[in-house]
Amino acid sequence: MSTRTQNQNPIQSDDVSKLQEEDEDYEEEEVLKLEEEVEQIAQKILEYRTTLPDQLNSTLASLLSSQRPIIPPNRLSENESESGPESDAGPNPGVPVESNRMASLVGEDQEEAEKIRLLKQKISSNASTMPIVLKRMKDYMARIDKLEASNGIIHPAFKRKRTS
Repeated sequence: MSTRTQNQNPIQSDDVSKLQEEDEDYEEEEVLKLEEEVEQIAQKILEYRTTLPDQLNSTLASLLSSQRPIIPPNRLSENESESGPESDAGPNPGVPVESNRMASLVGEDQEEAEKIRLLKQKISSNASTMPIVLKRMKDYMARIDKLEASNGIIHPAFKRKRTS
């Protein structure tokens, strides 16, 4: 019997050594896979670091340009004629362009301020009449409900079609 146990021991030790080698090979493969993943992630990070600032810059620029106020063409022409210190082609020859521009801006600002004041006035008048309008709507709705509840005969032309 002892020869039989001795014969089994070498076979078992060979199996154990093979299993250990397979485990080591498997672990090495796992380490290699992980290293490849780390390299891929590092490349993605590098790519993002190079492209992301440009993308953010272009996105921010487009956002800001979409929110810019529209400049009227007369202001654009004033900016072009601003290249010289004085403009002889302006409405007041001999007067610096800056003062002409300021005068037109003041006039436009006054117009805009007047428009804003009128808009605020209309909004406040609409808000002040809102309770009256709501009361009238409630009264008319009550009258309609009262007519619907009555058993009087209503001509079919005046009946509402019920939608379900």
